[in-house]
Amino acid sequence: MEMVPSDENQFVPKEIQNAAEEPRVLCIIQDTTSAKTVNERLTLNLPASTTLSKLHEDVAHKAGYVNDTFDLTWANITDMAPLEHNSEMSLSDSGFEPGKKNFLQLTDKDGEQPRVVSEESGTADSSGLDDSSQERFIGPLQRDGSACGSGDYSSPSYSYSSILSKSDTGYVGLVNQAMTCYLNSLLQTLYMTPEFRNALYNWEFEESEEDPVTSIPYQLQRLFVLLQTSKKRAIETTDVTRSFGWDSSEAWQQHDVQELCRVMFDALEQKWKQTEQADLINQLYQGKLKDYVRCLECGYESWRIDTYLDIPLVIRPFGASQAYGSVEEALQAFIQPETLDGPNQYFCERCKKKCDARKGLRFLHLPYLLTLQLKRFDFDYTTMHRIKLNDRMVFPEELDMSPFIDVEDEKSPQTESCTDSGAENEGSCHSDQMSNDFSTDDCVDEGICLDSTSSTERALKPKSLLTFELFSVMVHSGSAAGGHYYAYIKSFSDGQWYSFNDQHVSKITQDDIRKTYGGSSGSRGYYSSAFASSTNAYMLIYRLKDLSRNTKFLAVEDFPEHIKSLVQKEKESEEQEKRQREIERNTCKIKLFCMHPVKMMVESKLEVHKDRTLREATEMAYKLMELEGAVSLDCCRLVKYDEFHEYLERSYEGEEDTPMGLLLGGVKSSYMFDLLLETRRPEQVFQPYKPGEVMVKVFIVDLKTETITPPVSVRAYLNQTVTEFKQLIAQATGLSAETMRVVLERCYNDLRLLYVPNKTLKAEGFFRSNKVFVESSELADHQVVFTDSLLWKLLDRHGNTIRLFVLLPEQSPGALTNRTVCQKAGEDTDGPLEGSKGNRKSVEAILEESTEKLKNLSLQQQGSSTSDSQKSPDTSDFEHIESPTQEAHSNSSLCVAADNRGLENRIRATPGSSGGASSDTENPFVCEERSDSEVNNDRSTSSVDSDILSSSHSSDTLCNADSGPIQLANGLDSHSITSSRRSKAHEGKKETWDTAEEDSGTDSEYDDNGKSKAEAQYLYFRAEPFSQDEASWETQKCLVVHVDKRITLAAFKQKLEPYVGVVSSQFKVFRVYANNQEFESVRLNETLSSFSDDNKITIRLGRALKKGEYRVKVYQLMVNEPEPCKFLVDTVFAKGMTVRQSKEELLPQLKEQCKLDLSVDRVRLRKKTWKNPGTVFLDYHIYEEDISISSNWEVFLEVLNDPEKMKSMSQLAVLTRRWSPATMKLGPFQEVILESSSVDELKEKLSEVSEVPLENVEFAKGRGTFPCDISVLEIHQDLDWNPKVSTLNVWPLYICDDGAVVFYRDSREEPLELSEDERNELMKKESSRLLKTGHRVSYSPRKEKALKIYLDGGPVRDPGQD
Repeated sequence: MEMVPSDENQFVPKEIQNAAEEPRVLCIIQDTTSAKTVNERLTLNLPASTTLSKLHEDVAHKAGYVNDTFDLTWANITDMAPLEHNSEMSLSDSGFEPGKKNFLQLTDKDGEQPRVVSEESGTADSSGLDDSSQERFIGPLQRDGSACGSGDYSSPSYSYSSILSKSDTGYVGLVNQAMTCYLNSLLQTLYMTPEFRNALYNWEFEESEEDPVTSIPYQLQRLFVLLQTSKKRAIETTDVTRSFGWDSSEAWQQHDVQELCRVMFDALEQKWKQTEQADLINQLYQGKLKDYVRCLECGYESWRIDTYLDIPLVIRPFGASQAYGSVEEALQAFIQPETLDGPNQYFCERCKKKCDARKGLRFLHLPYLLTLQLKRFDFDYTTMHRIKLNDRMVFPEELDMSPFIDVEDEKSPQTESCTDSGAENEGSCHSDQMSNDFSTDDCVDEGICLDSTSSTERALKPKSLLTFELFSVMVHSGSAAGGHYYAYIKSFSDGQWYSFNDQHVSKITQDDIRKTYGGSSGSRGYYSSAFASSTNAYMLIYRLKDLSRNTKFLAVEDFPEHIKSLVQKEKESEEQEKRQREIERNTCKIKLFCMHPVKMMVESKLEVHKDRTLREATEMAYKLMELEGAVSLDCCRLVKYDEFHEYLERSYEGEEDTPMGLLLGGVKSSYMFDLLLETRRPEQVFQPYKPGEVMVKVFIVDLKTETITPPVSVRAYLNQTVTEFKQLIAQATGLSAETMRVVLERCYNDLRLLYVPNKTLKAEGFFRSNKVFVESSELADHQVVFTDSLLWKLLDRHGNTIRLFVLLPEQSPGALTNRTVCQKAGEDTDGPLEGSKGNRKSVEAILEESTEKLKNLSLQQQGSSTSDSQKSPDTSDFEHIESPTQEAHSNSSLCVAADNRGLENRIRATPGSSGGASSDTENPFVCEERSDSEVNNDRSTSSVDSDILSSSHSSDTLCNADSGPIQLANGLDSHSITSSRRSKAHEGKKETWDTAEEDSGTDSEYDDNGKSKAEAQYLYFRAEPFSQDEASWETQKCLVVHVDKRITLAAFKQKLEPYVGVVSSQFKVFRVYANNQEFESVRLNETLSSFSDDNKITIRLGRALKKGEYRVKVYQLMVNEPEPCKFLVDTVFAKGMTVRQSKEELLPQLKEQCKLDLSVDRVRLRKKTWKNPGTVFLDYHIYEEDISISSNWEVFLEVLNDPEKMKSMSQLAVLTRRWSPATMKLGPFQEVILESSSVDELKEKLSEVSEVPLENVEFAKGRGTFPCDISVLEIHQDLDWNPKVSTLNVWPLYICDDGAVVFYRDSREEPLELSEDERNELMKKESSRLLKTGHRVSYSPRKEKALKIYLDGGPVRDPGQD
């Protein structure tokens, strides 16, 4: 070993010297294997070259565990595979960061807790429950390396003096599926009951008779075997719940543990019929008591026998302010007789009259296992909610039941009679009718019969025969709304108490049990429960203390043969599961991509064992990607790939035999990179990709033809200079490096000229994947400032040009009559076309003529001659670019509205043409044909899809037929978007911006004199027909338009004028979204910045809005029709117009389009909010002054039977409807006009229209959306009838506007009495009626789901249910 001198002139190994100099890794490890150690931290500061195997050794030494019996995982990454135990990979190569805190967790390995190093022998201690191990400290040692005990563990939920690991307690926990803690508590209690466990083991499952999956006893048997023999820390209960017939949703339902106990016992009794265990539940848990009534005059007694499985004990008597203090008090109250006197006198059959009597319960038989339920859940009649009583109730460890026997008077009854009332005791008692000759023959061996012996004989019985010892306390922590169950259980093997809290099992003390009494240290007053601990005992299980009957657990060697077979079967299954987990732990799962020759880019997931070589993994990927027959295996290789940046990180030359675990950096749940299966042609050679290289896509720009070629990929290093990078590009492209200009596009709209020769690519902002434009001409453009150069303008337009598909309107003979095609600016030779049909030019002709004219016009406006070129199909960007002079801009909003969608549905799905820019697009419009009636229906019932609401277009208002406009967030300012490019280009120049005035409605194409606003700027625009077959142009025309998205909508419409055939004011633009819904774009000053490539636009003929005009949708309100809202027409209202004027203009339109001949005095307009009618608009109201109006507004038109009664805004129009309980029917709507908001006036009006006396009128406000439908079975009690208010505009009514719905009734009417069949029939009718109207049948809150165990394996679903 080479030695070097240290600072103290002592020679030390060179490796140690280097280790001191190298970076160090700080590891902070949390031990999560037990509750004792979860708050402890181990800190290790190791050299970065430390191997993972050495890390595990150091952690084992410091924690006091045997190495290879625990796992280390990353703490901040979920589902991460554990670090490899024997890996020689260094910490730095395994993802550890030097100089930073690296958080790890020490966890169980394969579900087994780590073994502790024995202090004597240094080996794992596996002594189980021996006393010598109980005091040993478990967990991390003190930092000085010495083992030391610590204080008691405390937490908000638990306070245990000694929490031991599973290996010390010897018990296995149960995994909580979600909210199955109540089930786990009961299962552990049954498992810890020797008599129940042994009886379950003695039962033998016959697979030929029943499916093991649905056999409840068999699954319980398996569970108990696993609890007794498994090496896991905790096991699952899913097989047991599956046998109950439960699905995964049941795991999220919390139930009462006492209810589960009763239901499970019933299910076991059913399953055990005709077996030796048929009466097991009754033998162990069932007791009997006598429910009697004794006449106090003659002593006559009437009684019946009831059976019980548990005894419900009241915590606090009803109406009392103080709770019982102990179980003994509650038991005494349970059997305390009550006197029946006064109005409650009992009719004595012997006295033949009503007499005072005494009613009570008497224990006849006490079960072997006595279950007491503490009734902590109650109902508060003040708040009308369930509550939990947390009062203190003490319970003894040994319960003497002798004081609760013979509490009756010694006066013997002269005559006894058995009654068959059949009524069961409240709580847990079963009715069991018996004769009064109850004898010892009816007693079971496991219990104590008390009735057949005299009181003297019972007094002489030893006290031990009536003594029960506590062995299970089921604890509930939480409230009546929910909480957590766990169990404290005493082992009959060693007398030690344990806490079974789901997967955690630990020792506890008597102090911990006493803390479950509940309550606080204060008084037992009425309010003490509110301030008490919410963690307290809920169920207590006692066992009779009788050495002759108390049994012990069956030892493993005493198991029946079928249980021994089951143990072996479960052991093999567990070993197989362990092996499978080991395979999973050693399997690398990583995303795999492949550029398939046929399927293009394909994504999959490669699962390969860490020991498989790269060659084997490549063959697996080859088969996974189904490349056989397309590419040979020799032409494929796996390379490291970054999908997000489309970056090839490195290739693996010469590492074909290297294991994948080493190449991928170990087994991980997720990787920061992917793999790409790269392919080549047989004549090609794979290019090596080295780590540290960056990917660069190079686009070559030709200034002469103004074209940009498809990209060429090159790889460079970040430490290369710009000069070296130019030489690299010159080699790849053949361009001259001396005259080369390189422009880096770092992000959208950020162009950076690389002009400093010695600057590195890293300093210029290069990253993994980059995009550059290069130009190497010798033009004078090199001498110009970059932001003023032709190259910059070309790239600027390249980044802002988008391709749109524009569907032109249908043209039919005479369709263009009286329309004028606008004259293009600068085209002096073209005059307006004549309006006659014969001389009208077709759109086809206009398209043919205007394409060449538009190109010439573009050249004139540019001031330079440029030629068009086609867009390359290999890139998504539009490559044909012309240089703009100046541009228009605005920061206004774009409003879109739903309209007739019939036109686009007639478009045929046409593939792109073979030439031109459209060649790389297929099926731009995929629609279906629909009839005109369907189109009209869509106009009135279309809805705004979620993808439209979440789209990125700026400041769009999405209008729906059934809803008001929804304002979206304002879009990006197009000036701010492109300012980085314009700031230098326009420096010192005066920019011309579109400053057209806009109002609350829409932007106008006209100035105040009605003249069209001409665009002073030019932005790139090119249009060409999109069709492969000329025949498809006979009915529908489509254009492919390449346009600068900074153009305003007004300018865009003007560019479309020659193709549409009319001036821009005579057609409308509709944007088509992904689901083929259309919304009109009306904000003319808004740019097209919200559009993107291949968006679709539909053009429809029709007058565009002028300044101050608003497009309005008119719906007819029919309050007594099944469909009260019906779409009529689209119309236009103008600012300053009165309501009466708008009605006068609307009525002829209704007559023409809807065949409605109405009088202006017999119709009213009113506000429409969603489906609710609102404010009535009076004739003299003026839009924008008295009535706020907005784009795509919606109003109701209501036809009146009488002249309008609403004359003033102080009046209130209320829609009333009578409810008749006697007939179970609702009357029609009637409008009531109120002069004020007085409740008295409303009642007077209701009395007038219904002729019900004023004092008998009761009313309630309707709920929900108009027409406020409610089931006739619910209306009588569910609505808030006759609220105690004097005005309508206060809570709970809040009637402040017209259109409120008010139900009323006659208080003298009694609800109709319905039979069960009539009620069911009416319920079906109401459900059908309300479903049609879209209203819910019930307003009731979700009810708790009943606990059920299905003996046939699952619930039978009603076919009629949804």
